Amino acid sequence: MKLNSLTGIIAIVLCTLSLQAQRGNRIGYIDMDYILENVDEYQEATQQLDQKVSIWKQEVDKKQREIQQMKDQLENERVLLTKELIEEREEEILFEETQILDYQQKRFGPNGDLAIQKRQLIEPVQDQVFNAVQEIGENKKMDVVMNKSETVLLYTSNSIDLSEQVLRSINRSSKRRQVNGKKDKEAVERDDAKTVEEDKETQARQAALDKKKSDREALIEERAKTREEQRAARQKEFEERRERLLKERKQKQDSIAAVREARRNGGSTKSAATSSTSEDSGNGPDTKSSAQSAAQEREAQRQQAIKEREARRKELLDERKRKAASTRDARAKAKAKTSTDNTEENKKEETAAKEQEESSVKTPAQEREERRKQALKERDEQRKKALEERKRLKDSALEARARRRDSILKAKGKKNLSLPSIPNPNGEGAK
Repeated sequence: MKLNSLTGIIAIVLCTLSLQAQRGNRIGYIDMDYILENVDEYQEATQQLDQKVSIWKQEVDKKQREIQQMKDQLENERVLLTKELIEEREEEILFEETQILDYQQKRFGPNGDLAIQKRQLIEPVQDQVFNAVQEIGENKKMDVVMNKSETVLLYTSNSIDLSEQVLRSINRSSKRRQVNGKKDKEAVERDDAKTVEEDKETQARQAALDKKKSDREALIEERAKTREEQRAARQKEFEERRERLLKERKQKQDSIAAVREARRNGGSTKSAATSSTSEDSGNGPDTKSSAQSAAQEREAQRQQAIKEREARRKELLDERKRKAASTRDARAKAKAKTSTDNTEENKKEETAAKEQEESSVKTPAQEREERRKQALKERDEQRKKALEERKRLKDSALEARARRRDSILKAKGKKNLSLPSIPNPNGEGAK
């Protein structure tokens, strides 16, 4: 039956086409599906409808899971329930199933909300398509315009495809409704003056520009990511090096403290032994000489400890200087290899290294010497500023005096020039 109806439709279309061709009539067609796919308003409304459909489906699935749980629970408790309770449970399950079927029919049935809203969505677009087809058909003097989505066409030529023109007309109508100023109106008029081929070329150029822009943004993002990774790696390396230096310093400080503690404990032990010996021999005739010898021995030990401490401090300072020098050399080599992007990080590393060098242990004498030098430097700077100020005042006074003298001389010269010449009795002019 379907095959016969399809054959009949094809025969009618072919006969119509042949008759129109014999009479020289003009025929065109549109693809409604293609037009709907490219209308922004229809696509936005379709997305909103899809969201509603998804919510409805979730509600149906939830209700079906609840019904299945009720069935499972009834099967598990059937042996424990009476016949009346079983029948009551089965009636409740049947009622819930009926409710869910009614809900599905209400939402997804032939006359349900989904079908109604689809018709509401497509009707405005169909009206716009109908108006556009009528306008294009009248302008091009078309005799027949068919819908490819509803009519079976075995062969069609792209030269009679009016889909792009209809879509273009719909988009222009939408732009006209959104015109707010003179510039927008001029832009719409320019678009109206373009042909379909010009529109395609414009869209192709715009697509190429968009692609080039996206590629450039991706390249910029990739470069930024690479720089960030390099910066993070340098920061991590700097933190590890700083942590290692701090750890080494801590170990040295602990070792020095342990040596001092051991020496202090050894000195107290020796002094205790010396005091016990002196007490045992306090009643003898050489008590005074033994006390003196013990004092001399303690003084010698103290002097020896001072010498050892000074030697150890000197060694620590030398070691720190050597490490600082090696750090500066390594930093100079690294700086020669890094690019201009690493300037800020190198400055930070140099500052940190200088702070590490300056944070070394200083004796009170060195601190006093630094304070004295700083005070002398500040006093010299103040004295230099005072001398410069005095010299500036003196120069300004001399310049004022010179200007005053010049003005006086100029005034006298003008006065001499203004005096009249006195004639000489001999007939010669006065000199």
